[in-house]
Amino acid sequence: MPVRRSLPNRSGGLPYTSASLRRDRAGSFRSLPFPCEARMSAVLTIDSLYKRFPIAGSKQVVQAINGVSLAIKPGETLGLVGESGSGKTTVGRCIVGLVEPTAGTIRFRDMDLAQRRQHKSKLGGKIQFVFQEPNESLDPRMKIGDTISEPLLPLKFDRETRRRRTADALRLVRLHPDLLDAYPSELSSGQQQRVGVARAMVTEPELVILDEPTSALDPTARAEIIDLLQRIQRERNTAYLFISHDLSTVRFISHRVAVMYLGMIVEQGSAETVFNRPQHPYSSGLLSSVMLPHPHLKIESSVTLKGEIPSPIDLPKGCFLASRCPFVIDRCRHQMPPAETVGERHTVHCFRHDDVAASVPASDTFNVFMNEAERILGRAKANAPAAPSQ
Repeated sequence: MPVRRSLPNRSGGLPYTSASLRRDRAGSFRSLPFPCEARMSAVLTIDSLYKRFPIAGSKQVVQAINGVSLAIKPGETLGLVGESGSGKTTVGRCIVGLVEPTAGTIRFRDMDLAQRRQHKSKLGGKIQFVFQEPNESLDPRMKIGDTISEPLLPLKFDRETRRRRTADALRLVRLHPDLLDAYPSELSSGQQQRVGVARAMVTEPELVILDEPTSALDPTARAEIIDLLQRIQRERNTAYLFISHDLSTVRFISHRVAVMYLGMIVEQGSAETVFNRPQHPYSSGLLSSVMLPHPHLKIESSVTLKGEIPSPIDLPKGCFLASRCPFVIDRCRHQMPPAETVGERHTVHCFRHDDVAASVPASDTFNVFMNEAERILGRAKANAPAAPSQ
């Protein structure tokens, strides 16, 4: 059985697994199964993922992830968005093994990552992680060349192969070979993040988890990193899970978007669909606050979320957004809305998703935004470093 641990029962009864949770609490945290085509072609599939963090000296737990299910195809970028504390970073850390899930399954290709030690030779650096703070993720005592080549050491390449791959990775991110002997303190923040990307790409991964990779960068460096990631994806067909609260960047780089609230994905669909016409109140309220190049590109939404975010230690019985939602009805306070399919690969957890969608005027701001973002990115490309000579 793929579930490794039983999940603590919030009602105080006996523990149960994620499978029994779906039976015992019909409608709560339930996600629709992925279409067979999506499952078969996905490089990553997550099914009913939960994570509980114990609180020292207490029987209570922090309910960080609550039934997350998603899939990512090769060459696809899935943007995972939400406010701080939504659980999006914890999802990424579960995928790479930095955090152990409480329940649920994570599959890479045909491998269950619960048994990642058994698949160590097959995984071989195929999943990598790019951290948020480039300065803090680089060892100040290590030279850049050693930092980039470090992920190759467990793969048992000979010294010449490691040297060649390290040099190739540096060229891939358009940094000069002279920087191989430099230290992180000698680089700008943009260059440091390029080193972080090079370190992730040196093993030629199929999936890269990017945790707020541009949040610490100035606008020019941010545009350069986004252009770099897109170029690598085109060349290598790499899949990205792009975790960020920077919704304008997510809007530009992502093919699909998943919106998280209190550990649960409340809506996911194509970036164009979710940004043009969100169907969950939280998505609508979140996206209407996006900082965009021009005011007329904002989503014109009447949704205003009020009140405090519930505690992840004591989540409400029904919809987690009920106490803050202007569309709330009595049913929302007692029952978690199940996932409903409202379009191609577009699901939403909301009883009144039609009313939410109707509150957003029909528009084509997504394409207008993409054109404006391309113009801004073009200016950054003109100032970006040229590819170093071989």
